[in-house]
Amino acid sequence: MPVLVILVIAAASLGIAYRFYGTLLAKQLLQLDDSLPTPAHTMKDDRDYVPTHPAVVFGHHFASIAGLGPLLGPAIAVIWGWLPALIWILLGSIFVGAVHDLGCLFTSVRHKARSISDITEEVMSHMARVLFLLFAIFAMSLAMGVFVLNIAQLFSPGEGGAEGGHVPEAVLPSLMLIVIALTVGILRYRFKLALLPLTIFGVMASLFFVWLGTIYPLSGIGGITFTPSLWTYTLMVYAFVASVLPVWLLLQPRDYLNSFQLFLGMGMLFVGVLIGGLSGQLHLAAPAVNFHAENLPPIFPMLFITVACGAVSGFHSLVASGTTSKQLDKESHALPVAYGGMLTEGLLATLALLGVAAGFTAVEWAKSYADWKLAGAKALSNFVHGAGFLVAQTGVPHNLAKVFVATVAIGFALTTLDTATRLIRYNIQELGTAFRLKPITNPYIATGIAVLLIGFFLLL
Repeated sequence: MPVLVILVIAAASLGIAYRFYGTLLAKQLLQLDDSLPTPAHTMKDDRDYVPTHPAVVFGHHFASIAGLGPLLGPAIAVIWGWLPALIWILLGSIFVGAVHDLGCLFTSVRHKARSISDITEEVMSHMARVLFLLFAIFAMSLAMGVFVLNIAQLFSPGEGGAEGGHVPEAVLPSLMLIVIALTVGILRYRFKLALLPLTIFGVMASLFFVWLGTIYPLSGIGGITFTPSLWTYTLMVYAFVASVLPVWLLLQPRDYLNSFQLFLGMGMLFVGVLIGGLSGQLHLAAPAVNFHAENLPPIFPMLFITVACGAVSGFHSLVASGTTSKQLDKESHALPVAYGGMLTEGLLATLALLGVAAGFTAVEWAKSYADWKLAGAKALSNFVHGAGFLVAQTGVPHNLAKVFVATVAIGFALTTLDTATRLIRYNIQELGTAFRLKPITNPYIATGIAVLLIGFFLLL
């Protein structure tokens, strides 16, 4: 099946699902009501509870739930062939993942923006809440440890460039995006500047530094080489600082601006598939179905676990009830933010799948996916390589395309890192409340514990 046909079918399916099924859920099942004030208004504190423009909330929510999951998952799951992964991405996103996300956000908003674990105590028991909190802390700490390792590897210098898992060209644009986001946050909330000009400034400035990063890759400074270990410690410090800052200062503007990078990247991937498909230069290197790779586990249930948040993820409930519910201005915004956000992630997962299915020659694909362990180890570099090839179909130089793709991936990994660290802090504070341990209810102490837990899983 031509690559372009697959993409058109996927995009149409997701769009129809939002228009009809999502609207049915919002209006008939959940009955979203804008006359009811949201916790962002009733509990406003200008730190965590902040009524926010729906476009900014969408950017934060989407950037937080996406992370590396919908990029890495399909980049590994394609080893079973593109067809099984595509079917699960579409069906899972529409009927499982998006429904789950919308329901979790709605439930939290109607319960004073309480977390899912907190609500668990009300509907089940105190012990259920404690177990949920412990599991959430464990799962997020483990996942963030993996994210830190992936970011540290991409940032560090090494042989092979993106194919070898190293893109030091992405360091400068990733760091400058943080500076730009801080600037936008201050100008927006302290000086009340309009959102549109700030958006244009932020997006154009971030793209400028993507280009500048290809000219000035940062692999060291003052005789100090930026090794993976050094980046690991730096990222841990960043996670602590970013997680205790007010959401309007860094979290919201960075996620918002980063979402535009991703939308641009998704658009360029879409156009790349269009141009490559119409010109006949783009072909599926991956087979529709494949069960011949070495050490390949059974497709059931491993396909669903591997695709992960490209179709559904329990982590989304923690984001929806942890940060997004505290920023929702109106209940009706839950439909585009939660249901629409998951469908957009499904489209991103589809593009990532097509990148690794059609961004290689048949020989390259067979070599990269000859073994299950190899596919997992090279998932991120495979995505950067394949997606970079698709973006290059638009006329962008191949090296610049790969750096842009890597910057987008790193940006979303950083977004998920500081959002998840903040969520771990919330859960640790809730544990402190549950066991009446007052010291760990302090946000700085709780954040410190969260960072230490991530560091512990890094050592395992």
